[in-house]
Formats: sequence, C-alpha cells, structure tokens
Amino acid sequence: MPIAAPLSSAIDLTTRLVAFDTTSHKSNRALIAFVESYLAGHGITSHLVPTEDGEKASLFATVGPEGVAGIGLSGHTDVVPADPAAWTSDPFTVRQENGRLYGRGTADMKGFLACVLAMVPDFKRRKLKVPLHIVFSYDEEVGCTGVRPMIAELGNRLTKPRAVIVGEPTSMDVVDGHKGPVRWAVEITGRAAHSSMAHLGVNAISVAGRLIGELGAIEKELMALPPDTRYVPPYPTLQVTEITGGIASNIVPATCRFGFEVRAMPGLDVDGIEKRIVAFAEKECLPEMRRLAPEANIVIRQSNRVPPFAADTESEVVALALKLAGQNETRAVSYATEAGLFQGAKVPSVVCGPGDIAQAHTADEWIAISEIERCLAFLDRLADWAEG
Repeated sequence: MPIAAPLSSAIDLTTRLVAFDTTSHKSNRALIAFVESYLAGHGITSHLVPTEDGEKASLFATVGPEGVAGIGLSGHTDVVPADPAAWTSDPFTVRQENGRLYGRGTADMKGFLACVLAMVPDFKRRKLKVPLHIVFSYDEEVGCTGVRPMIAELGNRLTKPRAVIVGEPTSMDVVDGHKGPVRWAVEITGRAAHSSMAHLGVNAISVAGRLIGELGAIEKELMALPPDTRYVPPYPTLQVTEITGGIASNIVPATCRFGFEVRAMPGLDVDGIEKRIVAFAEKECLPEMRRLAPEANIVIRQSNRVPPFAADTESEVVALALKLAGQNETRAVSYATEAGLFQGAKVPSVVCGPGDIAQAHTADEWIAISEIERCLAFLDRLADWAEG
C-alpha cells in the first residue's frame, strides 16, 4: 500500500477531529455529524445511537457486506479536560513538531479514529468478504457509559460483530487483558452538636474514618494476593479517592461523603468486597450511631463499574491481531477500556492501537506520526485478511 496518501489523510483527519472539543461533559454531536458526512461521501450509511436528550450519540457503520458479522474497529470520541494554561499551544489545535502531533485526544484516542477513517477509501475499493464495522462511542472517559446502549443494540438494529479491536493507545502492542475500575460513593449521616458537647452528636467524619480503616485492611489483603506480574502493580488496588465533610470547626459534623475505587483484575470477587464493607457499616458502625441518633445512616452505592478484560485463551481476534501486528506475545495493562464490555456481550475482543498511554490525559498530549503509520499498516493488513 502506498502509505503516503493515507498518512496525509490520517494527519488531516486527526487535526479535524481534535478541533472538536468533545470533553466528556460537552456534546459530541458536531464530531459525529462530521464523521457521518465523511462516511456518506464514500457511500457508507451510519447508524446513530443517541442519548435521550440527543446531546450525544454513538455511531455504527459497516464497510463491506451488510448484515454480515465482521470485525469492529472501536474507539471513543470523548476526551478528558484540558487546561489551556498548562499547554504550550491550544489543546484543540493540532501542532505538528519533531515527528509528533500535539493536541488533546491525539493519543487517546482520536489518532486511531483518524486512521480508521483515513483507510475507508481503501476499505471501500476492496472486495471485502468479512466486513469492517466502525464503532465510535461517547463518554468512555467517565465510565464507559456511552458504549453500553450501542452494545445493547448489537444483534438487533445493529449487526453484531464477529470480533472487536479496541484501538486504545497500546503503542500497537496486542493487549489481551486489563483491570476494571469499580467505584462507590459513601454517604454518612450523623447528628450535629456544639463541639463542646461532642457527646450529644454523632461525628460523621469519625465514622468515615472507621470505614476507611476497614477499606485499608481490605487493601492490604488485596496486596497480599498471589501476584500477576503481567500487571503493574501486580495486584488489585483499592484506594479512597475523594472525601468531604463538616461545615465548621466548632460543630460536630453531621455529614461526610467519600468515594473509593477498586481496580479489579479478572477473577476478583468485587461483590464480596462490597458485601464486606456494607456488613462492617451495618454491624460495627450503625448500631452505635443509632443509639444516640435514630436518624443516623450510612449509604454505600456503587456509582460505576467497568469490567476487567480477559480475552479467551483461544480467541480468534487475539491471534489475528498478533498476526497483523507481527508479534508473538500479548501483554496486559492496568488502565481500562471498553473491551471488557464487548467481551461481556459475547463479542470477542482485543486492544491494539497507536500512541503511548503515558501521553494520555497529560498537558501537551501527543502521538508520534510513526505510530499512525504503524496503525495504517495494521489496518491495511486487516483489509487484506478481510478480502480472503
């Protein structure tokens, strides 16, 4: 394949996609409209899965025979916030320098989206026996929430892929496993009192401290599990991530809220961890709190759950990705992707995409142009395979 033309197109498309500020709390519809128009220009029909308010949408399209289970090329359109003051240049204007493209989302993961779109003309001219599905989602960065309604449509309104390649930045390494974040919000209600009359109040922050102490004990147990050295660190992590409580230094705090997360490895009993902390709250904390304040309460609510990912040991798509990437071994990562959700829907998945995860979410985020070239070559070999 003459790489020059697709490379030029991929760089241009990266520039165009980055120019859409799709920070997760904003709409992605302008970007989706651009992609829909681009695909229509190549005779490809897009199917949208919008939110109820219409502010956001995922996009599904097929190049090749319709209604046939093919290979999904999956990526998210949203990005994390960018503080312009921390950047050397405008985060949403791509700057090309020293063989790199700088801009929010270049690595995570609009560079991959651009590669897929840049290859569409080549995909289109081929006689694909196995179709290639374009699967673009929203709100991955806030808990992989946008891809879920689209996955629910697979096998119904949308063709269920035979397999999915998730193009998160892996430096084009083939990833067959990752951890999954599970997050909880804890709300503690005690009773306020003058701080000189502490015995009349129920200190919600103190109760939070007891719960956090139990979480610390669970964390130590997780760290002591047999290590899996494919991950860094080689054990599931647990940490308190935020906390707030009290209104003044001379008032016994009546409320406290905190959040904690577990980065679960495949096979971890996450529900068991939740049951344990709920049981501790109910048996060790609430009886004492309610002796003085019957209205006292502790609410522990799971706020988001992204499943860990482990590809099947005999997975066709992992073997295919290794062949296309010219590699012999897979690796695992500690960050999360949408692969576990596809896998849970019985769509075999693998993660492989351009860019270095170390650049994701940073000021002056960048992707090497050489990574884009490698991704284009990977997609070209995929098209060769899909032609049979």
